[in-house]
Amino acid sequence: MAKNRPASVEVECPCCQAKLMVDRELGVVLSHTPPPRPPSSVDLDDTARLLREQAERVEAKFKLSVEAERMKDDVLERKFAEGLKKAKDQPVEKPLRDFDLD
Repeated sequence: MAKNRPASVEVECPCCQAKLMVDRELGVVLSHTPPPRPPSSVDLDDTARLLREQAERVEAKFKLSVEAERMKDDVLERKFAEGLKKAKDQPVEKPLRDFDLD
């Protein structure tokens, strides 16, 4: 009776209705068929609204990047000052090279 079983089983996902072909012996997915997509209903009002929202998001990101670019000099100056202060506080040591380890 065990010899009549097919080598693979087709399983349907209960969540998304995708079809999976699973090998019985190995327990691996051999193939995957994505679920059928429902037909999209095109509503021009929603599409126009989505395009406006996307344009607003792009504009907001652009404004943030412009502001970050304006503050970039101050940020780099403060980072340099902090690194310089940290370097002055630490004692001067000879750098360790890979060649010195041999």
